[in-house]
Amino acid sequence: MLHVKDLTFSYSSHQIISNISFTADKGAHISIIGESGCGKSTLLKLLYGILQPTHGNISWGDNPILGPDFKLVPGETFMKYLSQDFDLMPYVSVEENVSQYLSVFYPQELKERTAALLEMIEMTAFAKTKVKLLSGGQQQRVALARVLAQKPEILLLDEPFSHIDNSRKNSLRRNLFNYLKTEQITCIVASHDTHDILSFADEVMVLKEGRILAKEHPETLYMHPKNSYTASLFGDVNLIPISLLKPYATLEKSILVYPSELIISENSGLKVWVKNSYFKGSHYLIEAQLNETDPILFNAPHAYEAEKEVFLNVALETINARLKD
Repeated sequence: MLHVKDLTFSYSSHQIISNISFTADKGAHISIIGESGCGKSTLLKLLYGILQPTHGNISWGDNPILGPDFKLVPGETFMKYLSQDFDLMPYVSVEENVSQYLSVFYPQELKERTAALLEMIEMTAFAKTKVKLLSGGQQQRVALARVLAQKPEILLLDEPFSHIDNSRKNSLRRNLFNYLKTEQITCIVASHDTHDILSFADEVMVLKEGRILAKEHPETLYMHPKNSYTASLFGDVNLIPISLLKPYATLEKSILVYPSELIISENSGLKVWVKNSYFKGSHYLIEAQLNETDPILFNAPHAYEAEKEVFLNVALETINARLKD
């Protein structure tokens, strides 16, 4: 189990990570999300031992993870860290990069394991290609296979699919996280991509200004966001006064409503006026005006003409659930 206790990191008197504590069981997947500059990458570097904590401690089981003040070369044999800068050998082939850390004394195992990892990252056809000739996305996939070849107990990933085309990203994501679960490899991912977060994480940790704002199961975090900051990390969100949704309500409170949760009605509900329609593939995102000052966003199956009058409702179940949050 990974133990992080009272972790703090400051740089030039500026506190970047503030009193973070959490645990991660063997085989658990934790996603770290937050706006740019919130401390996601810094936290991963602290976990790996690249940076020295100002305060607090980190351990994996009975093994303390030491920073550069106590260890000349960062990293542990049981832990691997894949940053946004790939540590590859550019002038040798893809398969040589992946197999570098495998034992040459077991040639058959080396060959089979290298082939399996190349298949997982969908790079079998490029096995003999020199890394310098690959695209950025292909290099990112090779770097991923290279760290997995070392059979880590815990894997730290910083934006692991940022350079990879959407056509490859979905299948690679499924292959990777299924592999990690099968091998019981603990994984901590810093990502802006909600697909990394919602579909594959056991828990999501929300960071803001270096502090943990929330740590929940992804479905709980998405369906019951505690604040607009958390909700906005998953996409667009509306803040609607409850008095507009329940005219008889006396509460001076607003609730968070995703565009997908607004229901288009024939002639009753919130009256809005359409400003713009944005095609999103499976639907249109409609930008409308709720009143003179408040915009509102909702999903629709088709575009609307500007200034079109539309009525919107929110399911009573959603309203009641958000009022409890």
